[in-house]
Amino acid sequence: MNAIQHRYEFVMFFDVANGNPNGDPDAGNMPRLDPETSHGLVTDVCLKRKIRNYVELTKDKQPGFEIYVREKAILNRLHDEAHEAVKRDSEMVKAEDKKEKKSSKLKDGKDDAKIVKEARRWMCEHFYDVRAFGAVMNTGENKCGQVCGPVQLAFARSLDPIIPLTVSITRMAVTTVAEAEDQKGDNRTMGNKFIVPYALYRVHGFISAPLAERTGFSEEDLDLLWQALQNMFEHDRSASRGEMALRKLLVFKHGDRLGQASAQKLFGLVKAGRTGDLEAPPRAFADYQITVERQSLPEGVELLELL
Repeated sequence: MNAIQHRYEFVMFFDVANGNPNGDPDAGNMPRLDPETSHGLVTDVCLKRKIRNYVELTKDKQPGFEIYVREKAILNRLHDEAHEAVKRDSEMVKAEDKKEKKSSKLKDGKDDAKIVKEARRWMCEHFYDVRAFGAVMNTGENKCGQVCGPVQLAFARSLDPIIPLTVSITRMAVTTVAEAEDQKGDNRTMGNKFIVPYALYRVHGFISAPLAERTGFSEEDLDLLWQALQNMFEHDRSASRGEMALRKLLVFKHGDRLGQASAQKLFGLVKAGRTGDLEAPPRAFADYQITVERQSLPEGVELLELL
Protein backbone atom coordinates (compact mmCIF):
# COMPACT_ATOMS: atom_id res chain seq x y z
CA MET A 1 0.00 0.00 0.00
CA ASN A 2 1.23 3.48 -0.86
CA ALA A 3 1.89 5.91 1.97
CA ILE A 4 -0.21 9.04 2.37
CA GLN A 5 0.91 12.05 0.31
CA HIS A 6 -0.56 14.90 2.38
CA ARG A 7 0.24 16.42 5.73
CA TYR A 8 -2.58 16.71 8.25
CA GLU A 9 -3.30 18.38 11.57
CA PHE A 10 -6.49 17.92 13.52
CA VAL A 11 -8.32 19.41 16.48
CA MET A 12 -10.57 17.16 18.54
CA PHE A 13 -13.02 18.09 21.28
CA PHE A 14 -14.44 15.47 23.64
CA ASP A 15 -16.27 15.73 26.94
CA VAL A 16 -16.94 13.78 30.11
CA ALA A 17 -19.89 13.94 32.50
CA ASN A 18 -19.73 12.46 36.00
CA GLY A 19 -16.71 10.36 35.16
CA ASN A 20 -12.94 10.10 35.32
CA PRO A 21 -11.43 10.46 31.83
CA ASN A 22 -7.85 9.65 32.87
CA GLY A 23 -6.90 8.75 36.42
CA ASP A 24 -3.48 9.63 37.81
CA PRO A 25 -1.89 6.64 39.62
CA ASP A 26 0.43 9.03 41.47
CA ALA A 27 -2.59 10.77 42.98
CA GLY A 28 -4.76 7.84 44.04
CA ASN A 29 -6.33 7.65 40.55
CA MET A 30 -7.85 11.13 40.81
CA PRO A 31 -8.46 12.87 37.46
CA ARG A 32 -5.25 14.35 36.09
CA LEU A 33 -4.80 18.06 36.76
CA ASP A 34 -2.47 20.89 35.91
CA PRO A 35 -1.67 21.89 39.51
CA GLU A 36 -1.10 25.55 38.64
CA THR A 37 -4.34 26.14 36.71
CA SER A 38 -6.56 23.21 37.79
CA HIS A 39 -7.32 22.45 34.15
CA GLY A 40 -7.95 18.77 33.51
CA LEU A 41 -5.46 16.72 31.51
CA VAL A 42 -5.72 13.52 29.48
CA THR A 43 -2.46 11.98 28.26
CA ASP A 44 -1.66 11.07 24.69
CA VAL A 45 -1.01 7.51 25.89
CA CYS A 46 -4.58 7.27 27.17
CA LEU A 47 -6.02 8.37 23.82
CA LYS A 48 -3.72 6.10 21.81
CA ARG A 49 -4.87 3.18 23.97
CA LYS A 50 -8.46 3.81 22.91
CA ILE A 51 -7.44 3.99 19.25
CA ARG A 52 -5.56 0.71 19.57
CA ASN A 53 -8.56 -0.93 21.25
CA TYR A 54 -10.86 0.20 18.45
CA VAL A 55 -8.54 -1.12 15.74
CA GLU A 56 -8.17 -4.43 17.57
CA LEU A 57 -11.94 -4.66 17.98
CA THR A 58 -12.83 -3.89 14.37
CA LYS A 59 -9.96 -5.59 12.53
CA ASP A 60 -9.75 -8.67 14.78
CA LYS A 61 -6.09 -9.49 14.02
CA GLN A 62 -6.44 -9.16 10.28
CA PRO A 63 -3.08 -9.27 8.47
CA GLY A 64 -1.39 -5.90 8.70
CA PHE A 65 -3.66 -4.67 11.50
CA GLU A 66 -2.41 -6.47 14.58
CA ILE A 67 -1.65 -4.42 17.68
CA TYR A 68 1.87 -4.38 19.11
CA VAL A 69 1.17 -2.71 22.48
CA ARG A 70 -1.69 -4.67 23.97
CA GLU A 71 -2.54 -6.06 27.38
CA LYS A 72 -0.03 -8.66 28.61
CA ALA A 73 1.74 -8.79 25.25
CA ILE A 74 5.29 -10.13 25.54
CA LEU A 75 7.02 -7.69 23.23
CA ASN A 76 10.32 -9.54 22.97
CA ARG A 77 8.52 -12.56 21.55
CA LEU A 78 7.19 -10.35 18.76
CA HIS A 79 10.74 -9.14 18.08
CA ASP A 80 11.88 -12.77 17.89
CA GLU A 81 9.06 -13.52 15.47
CA ALA A 82 10.13 -10.63 13.24
CA HIS A 83 13.74 -11.83 13.19
CA GLU A 84 12.75 -15.39 12.38
CA ALA A 85 10.51 -14.22 9.54
CA VAL A 86 13.27 -12.05 8.11
CA LYS A 87 15.89 -14.80 8.35
CA ARG A 88 13.52 -17.24 6.68
CA ASP A 89 12.12 -15.09 3.90
CA SER A 90 14.42 -12.16 3.27
CA GLU A 91 16.22 -12.26 -0.05
CA MET A 92 18.76 -9.91 1.49
CA VAL A 93 19.89 -12.58 3.94
CA LYS A 94 19.95 -15.32 1.30
CA ALA A 95 22.11 -13.15 -0.99
CA GLU A 96 24.87 -12.49 1.56
CA ASP A 97 28.18 -13.96 0.52
CA LYS A 98 30.39 -16.02 2.78
CA LYS A 99 32.64 -13.10 3.61
CA GLU A 100 29.73 -11.00 4.82
CA LYS A 101 28.44 -13.91 6.85
CA LYS A 102 31.76 -14.29 8.59
CA SER A 103 31.80 -10.60 9.51
CA SER A 104 28.13 -10.56 10.35
CA LYS A 105 27.23 -9.86 13.92
CA LEU A 106 24.71 -12.68 13.73
CA LYS A 107 27.51 -15.20 14.17
CA ASP A 108 28.64 -13.84 17.53
CA GLY A 109 25.14 -13.28 18.84
CA LYS A 110 24.90 -9.56 18.18
CA ASP A 111 22.35 -7.74 16.02
CA ASP A 112 23.22 -7.27 12.39
CA ALA A 113 22.25 -3.81 11.14
CA LYS A 114 20.63 -5.17 7.97
CA ILE A 115 18.62 -7.74 9.88
CA VAL A 116 17.41 -5.08 12.33
CA LYS A 117 16.36 -2.88 9.43
CA GLU A 118 14.40 -5.69 7.80
CA ALA A 119 12.86 -6.68 11.14
CA ARG A 120 11.77 -3.08 11.68
CA ARG A 121 10.13 -3.08 8.24
CA TRP A 122 8.39 -6.37 9.09
CA MET A 123 7.02 -4.90 12.32
CA CYS A 124 5.65 -1.87 10.44
CA GLU A 125 3.95 -4.12 7.89
CA HIS A 126 2.26 -6.31 10.49
CA PHE A 127 1.34 -3.94 13.34
CA TYR A 128 -0.97 -0.98 12.84
CA ASP A 129 0.15 0.90 15.94
CA VAL A 130 3.83 0.59 15.00
CA ARG A 131 3.00 1.93 11.55
CA ALA A 132 0.96 4.79 13.01
CA PHE A 133 2.52 5.77 16.36
CA GLY A 134 5.97 4.26 16.08
CA ALA A 135 7.67 2.16 18.77
CA VAL A 136 10.90 1.63 20.65
CA MET A 137 11.80 -2.02 19.92
CA ASN A 138 15.37 -2.15 21.23
CA THR A 139 14.61 -4.66 23.96
CA GLY A 140 15.49 -8.34 24.02
CA GLU A 141 18.15 -10.30 22.18
CA ASN A 142 16.60 -9.75 18.77
CA LYS A 143 16.13 -6.02 18.51
CA CYS A 144 13.99 -4.30 15.89
CA GLY A 145 15.24 -0.75 16.29
CA GLN A 146 13.12 2.35 16.75
CA VAL A 147 10.30 3.75 14.63
CA CYS A 148 9.16 7.37 14.71
CA GLY A 149 5.49 7.20 13.80
CA PRO A 150 3.71 9.73 11.58
CA VAL A 151 0.69 10.07 13.91
CA GLN A 152 1.25 11.97 17.13
CA LEU A 153 -1.11 13.40 19.75
CA ALA A 154 -0.57 16.09 22.35
CA PHE A 155 -2.07 16.05 25.85
CA ALA A 156 -5.73 16.96 25.98
CA ARG A 157 -6.61 19.91 28.24
CA SER A 158 -9.98 20.99 29.58
CA LEU A 159 -11.22 24.38 28.43
CA ASP A 160 -12.02 25.42 32.01
CA PRO A 161 -10.63 24.50 35.42
CA ILE A 162 -12.21 21.42 36.95
CA ILE A 163 -12.96 20.50 40.55
CA PRO A 164 -12.90 16.70 40.96
CA LEU A 165 -15.46 15.31 43.37
CA THR A 166 -14.90 12.43 45.76
CA VAL A 167 -17.95 10.18 45.93
CA SER A 168 -18.19 7.68 48.79
CA ILE A 169 -19.50 4.23 47.90
CA THR A 170 -20.42 1.10 49.87
CA ARG A 171 -20.19 -2.59 49.04
CA MET A 172 -23.07 -4.80 50.19
CA ALA A 173 -21.29 -8.10 49.55
CA VAL A 174 -18.43 -9.58 51.57
CA THR A 175 -15.39 -11.50 50.37
CA THR A 176 -14.75 -14.05 53.14
CA VAL A 177 -16.72 -16.31 55.45
CA ALA A 178 -15.19 -14.53 58.43
CA GLU A 179 -16.64 -11.23 57.24
CA ALA A 180 -20.04 -12.82 56.76
CA GLU A 181 -20.02 -14.28 60.28
CA ASP A 182 -18.79 -11.11 61.90
CA GLN A 183 -21.24 -10.28 64.69
CA LYS A 184 -20.03 -6.73 65.22
CA GLY A 185 -22.58 -5.36 62.85
CA ASP A 186 -22.06 -3.58 59.57
CA ASN A 187 -19.57 -5.32 57.28
CA ARG A 188 -20.04 -3.06 54.31
CA THR A 189 -16.80 -1.75 52.89
CA MET A 190 -16.48 1.95 52.32
CA GLY A 191 -14.71 3.23 49.20
CA ASN A 192 -14.28 6.29 47.02
CA LYS A 193 -14.74 7.20 43.40
CA PHE A 194 -13.38 10.33 41.80
CA ILE A 195 -15.40 12.10 39.13
CA VAL A 196 -15.40 15.25 37.06
CA PRO A 197 -18.96 16.68 37.02
CA TYR A 198 -18.41 18.01 33.51
CA ALA A 199 -15.49 19.05 31.33
CA LEU A 200 -14.86 19.69 27.65
CA TYR A 201 -11.35 18.75 26.52
CA ARG A 202 -9.38 19.89 23.49
CA VAL A 203 -6.52 17.93 21.92
CA HIS A 204 -4.30 18.53 18.89
CA GLY A 205 -3.00 15.86 16.53
CA PHE A 206 -0.34 15.74 13.82
CA ILE A 207 0.18 13.45 10.82
CA SER A 208 3.44 13.64 8.85
CA ALA A 209 3.57 12.38 5.26
CA PRO A 210 7.40 12.05 5.18
CA LEU A 211 7.32 9.87 8.29
CA ALA A 212 4.40 7.90 6.81
CA GLU A 213 6.64 6.97 3.90
CA ARG A 214 9.10 5.40 6.31
CA THR A 215 6.49 3.23 8.04
CA GLY A 216 4.07 2.62 5.15
CA PHE A 217 1.14 4.43 6.81
CA SER A 218 -1.41 4.37 3.99
CA GLU A 219 -4.72 5.98 3.03
CA GLU A 220 -6.47 2.90 4.37
CA ASP A 221 -4.65 3.36 7.68
CA LEU A 222 -5.66 7.03 7.71
CA ASP A 223 -9.33 6.21 7.12
CA LEU A 224 -9.16 3.73 9.98
CA LEU A 225 -7.66 6.41 12.23
CA TRP A 226 -10.54 8.80 11.49
CA GLN A 227 -13.02 6.00 12.22
CA ALA A 228 -11.26 5.21 15.49
CA LEU A 229 -11.28 8.84 16.65
CA GLN A 230 -14.99 9.12 15.91
CA ASN A 231 -16.00 5.85 17.57
CA MET A 232 -13.41 5.00 20.23
CA PHE A 233 -15.44 6.33 23.16
CA GLU A 234 -18.45 4.24 22.10
CA HIS A 235 -16.48 1.07 22.85
CA ASP A 236 -14.68 2.24 25.98
CA ARG A 237 -17.51 2.41 28.48
CA SER A 238 -16.88 1.64 32.13
CA ALA A 239 -18.17 2.70 35.52
CA SER A 240 -15.76 5.64 35.48
CA ARG A 241 -16.13 6.51 31.79
CA GLY A 242 -19.82 6.00 31.15
CA GLU A 243 -20.45 9.38 29.57
CA MET A 244 -17.56 10.36 27.33
CA ALA A 245 -18.23 11.52 23.78
CA LEU A 246 -16.48 13.03 20.80
CA ARG A 247 -18.03 16.44 20.12
CA LYS A 248 -16.01 17.87 17.23
CA LEU A 249 -13.29 16.64 14.87
CA LEU A 250 -11.73 19.22 12.55
CA VAL A 251 -9.02 18.16 10.11
CA PHE A 252 -6.64 20.45 8.22
CA LYS A 253 -5.45 18.78 5.01
CA HIS A 254 -2.42 20.33 3.30
CA GLY A 255 -1.98 20.37 -0.44
CA ASP A 256 1.23 18.35 -0.36
CA ARG A 257 3.41 16.23 1.89
CA LEU A 258 5.26 19.14 3.54
CA GLY A 259 2.37 21.54 4.09
CA GLN A 260 1.52 25.20 3.50
CA ALA A 261 1.28 26.58 7.06
CA SER A 262 2.46 25.95 10.58
CA ALA A 263 0.36 23.73 12.79
CA GLN A 264 0.01 26.41 15.47
CA LYS A 265 -1.34 28.92 12.96
CA LEU A 266 -4.02 26.45 11.91
CA PHE A 267 -4.90 25.54 15.49
CA GLY A 268 -5.32 29.24 16.21
CA LEU A 269 -8.18 29.39 13.71
CA VAL A 270 -10.28 27.14 15.95
CA LYS A 271 -11.85 29.03 18.84
CA ALA A 272 -13.80 27.54 21.73
CA GLY A 273 -15.41 29.40 24.60
CA ARG A 274 -18.30 29.64 27.00
CA THR A 275 -21.78 30.69 26.02
CA GLY A 276 -24.91 31.42 28.04
CA ASP A 277 -24.59 32.09 31.77
CA LEU A 278 -20.88 32.63 32.32
CA GLU A 279 -21.29 32.73 36.10
CA ALA A 280 -22.62 29.18 36.29
CA PRO A 281 -20.24 26.22 36.04
CA PRO A 282 -20.39 24.39 32.68
CA ARG A 283 -22.43 21.22 32.84
CA ALA A 284 -23.12 20.36 29.18
CA PHE A 285 -21.67 20.74 25.71
CA ALA A 286 -24.35 23.35 25.04
CA ASP A 287 -22.50 25.63 27.46
CA TYR A 288 -19.73 26.01 24.85
CA GLN A 289 -19.45 27.34 21.34
CA ILE A 290 -16.82 26.24 18.81
CA THR A 291 -16.08 28.44 15.80
CA VAL A 292 -13.56 28.31 12.94
CA GLU A 293 -12.14 31.31 11.10
CA ARG A 294 -12.57 29.72 7.68
CA GLN A 295 -11.87 32.97 5.86
CA SER A 296 -8.33 32.92 7.27
CA LEU A 297 -7.44 29.48 5.97
CA PRO A 298 -4.05 29.62 4.19
CA GLU A 299 -4.04 28.89 0.48
CA GLY A 300 -3.56 25.19 -0.19
CA VAL A 301 -5.06 24.05 3.13
CA GLU A 302 -8.46 22.35 3.16
CA LEU A 303 -10.66 22.11 6.26
CA LEU A 304 -12.51 18.81 6.72
CA GLU A 305 -15.20 18.73 9.39
CA LEU A 306 -15.58 15.02 10.19
CA LEU A 307 -17.96 15.68 13.07
